[in-house]
Amino acid sequence: MPRSLCLTRQCLGLVTRIECSIRPLAGDAGMWTLLFAAGMTGEQPSTIKSQGPFHGPFVAENILESIVQSLTLHGYELADDPQIWCIHLQAHLRQLNGGRPHALHL
Repeated sequence: MPRSLCLTRQCLGLVTRIECSIRPLAGDAGMWTLLFAAGMTGEQPSTIKSQGPFHGPFVAENILESIVQSLTLHGYELADDPQIWCIHLQAHLRQLNGGRPHALHL
């Protein structure tokens, strides 16, 4: 299973999109997380969430595979679309890693 993928579902003329990505967390602990961005195609994501941490990428891949199986049962299909919300996911990962820049007080 790829470490980044996109699922879509069409309902009443609207297309719902979910982008998923498996990414390592900061540090050398071998911890990984699943990142999700969801919303309507052609708009900004309405939800950004994460699951984990998991011990290693293969554990995260197994969890993602079961999530994808569940979503396909609810009408979602894997799409070959490029990820358009990767910057949003990167920002969420930065928050998880505690990498928010601190303001300087002069």
